[in-house]
Amino acid sequence: MSNPFTPCKIKLLKGNLFSMLDDEWMLITAGTKKSFNTMTASWGGFGILWNKPVAFIFIRPQRHTLGFVDREDFFTLSFFEENYRDILSFCGSRSGREVDKVAETGLVPLETRNGAIYFEQAKLILECSKLYRDKIRPENFMSGELEKNIYREKDYHFVYVAEIVACMVRK
Repeated sequence: MSNPFTPCKIKLLKGNLFSMLDDEWMLITAGTKKSFNTMTASWGGFGILWNKPVAFIFIRPQRHTLGFVDREDFFTLSFFEENYRDILSFCGSRSGREVDKVAETGLVPLETRNGAIYFEQAKLILECSKLYRDKIRPENFMSGELEKNIYREKDYHFVYVAEIVACMVRK
């Protein structure tokens, strides 16, 4: 089977990453071909930091994907067309501890040169190399609204800054 993707320079990427993240969501995937997990996310960001194109992702401590992201040097962000909304909903509402998301959804995993996992059905793949990790600290909130509305369970997200090392778009 031939690879359905072609490399793309991140600065030449077409589309609105804000809309793709907030409205269309993405899958964060980490692990190896033998063992990986994926989760749906709609929080994050993109920019330039330390003279590198970067992605920012946020993962709650109870998410199964967190351990995979922590163990691996690379992870991927996969974006899909609207007709995959049900799959993204499924991957965001079920834990990989309890279900095989690939078997349940029909997602087809592929592997980057660096061994990161992405999905054949995606329209855009960003492969990322971790640069920084921290945990959101409640004492640094400027507004009590966030803690009251987002972190009632005190399950503060881990934050990752990762260099975007490859960008691939569907041919």
